Amino acid sequence: MVRGETRNQATELRRGVLELCVLAVLQRGESYAFDIVRDLSDAGELLTSEGTIYPLLARMREQGVVTTTWRESASGPPRRYYRLTDGGRRALVGMVGDWARFRDGVDALLASGGEVRRGD
Repeated sequence: MVRGETRNQATELRRGVLELCVLAVLQRGESYAFDIVRDLSDAGELLTSEGTIYPLLARMREQGVVTTTWRESASGPPRRYYRLTDGGRRALVGMVGDWARFRDGVDALLASGGEVRRGD
């Protein structure tokens, strides 16, 4: 990316791995959307806004990688909880492998590139 472009590099990186991160959160068990947002934020600012997670969760539900259940809440309206399906677990395994290869490739390039030039 060229300096001065309008896209934020960190935002683009987050967007690219957000689905993997959501699947990773859900592998621990069923979760409410707000708790997923909190877990992603606590893990190192992996999510910049709540508005990003809801369309992603809807798409993941349509794809069959998560399923949902509604539960009554003592503090307000019913809440939708998300959990991985068998297909979601398979998707997570595949994405983890893809991530490891991608990360290793980037790390290898960074390690072999010497000094990083800035301001070009």
